[in-house]
Amino acid sequence: MSFDVIIIGGSFAGISAALPLARARRKILVIDAGERRNRFAAVSHGFLGQDGREPGLIVSEARQQLERYPTVHWLNAKAQAAERTSNGFAIEIDGKPMKEGRRLILAAGVADRLPAIPGLQERWGISVFHCPYCHGYELNQGRIGVIASGEHSMHHALMLPDWGETTFFTNGIVVPNADQAAQLRARAVKVETTPVREIAGDRADVCLDDGRIVAMDGLFTLTRTSVQIPWAEQLGCVLEEGPLGQFIRTDAVKQTTAKGIFACGDLARAAGSVALAVGDGALAGTAAHQSLMFGSD
Repeated sequence: MSFDVIIIGGSFAGISAALPLARARRKILVIDAGERRNRFAAVSHGFLGQDGREPGLIVSEARQQLERYPTVHWLNAKAQAAERTSNGFAIEIDGKPMKEGRRLILAAGVADRLPAIPGLQERWGISVFHCPYCHGYELNQGRIGVIASGEHSMHHALMLPDWGETTFFTNGIVVPNADQAAQLRARAVKVETTPVREIAGDRADVCLDDGRIVAMDGLFTLTRTSVQIPWAEQLGCVLEEGPLGQFIRTDAVKQTTAKGIFACGDLARAAGSVALAVGDGALAGTAAHQSLMFGSD
């Protein structure tokens, strides 16, 4: 079976991309590996009409709504590779026949790599976060720590005082210059230069190398991200280097640098959120449909 559009990734961006195509009665296939980026978080915030809901439930309900359209096909699997064909694209899936489609939408998101500090990964999405807009409010203006992971952590540290009393753990990675130190003081950010040994406790206790323990209500750190579709470059998609990691370059309607391929969500942005992923998906889906109607294969 050949599809009009194959969408790699069935989370917020992928389902949003599929919806306008389904409503245009196009035959589409969503291939989803079940690796939703925010699967570690109990609730999602900042998404209109869904604030405070479980992200897995939002996605599950969205999928149910999408699959009511008869031209939608869903496959729980991981796309291993893709190649361009005379009719579009062929997707290789482990242990299954190749799937063919005229257009391709990449929406598989990114993977986060946290600083190598014991106890940090176990608390990811629970008391350790990266986005203050998504998780800062729930800390109730409490004690917030920012753990440096690179130069951009300075910006992170200067943001967080709007959400609580902030301590910047430079951890030997960032050394604020005179101007930066003045900015931190102006924002009432405490600076702790002793290296972090581990994160412990029920919430987010920061254990320092000198034996001190600094109790925090929540921690923020910037991760390094990697695109979850490592074969995108082989198809001609150009990757850009952002402050947090690589992402796929797209134009204003989410068309990549490779003809017939669109990308949306976190893998097509320098930084993202659920709301932005949904908007990106809608753009990518409608643009892919427009290309089927008015473009050339």
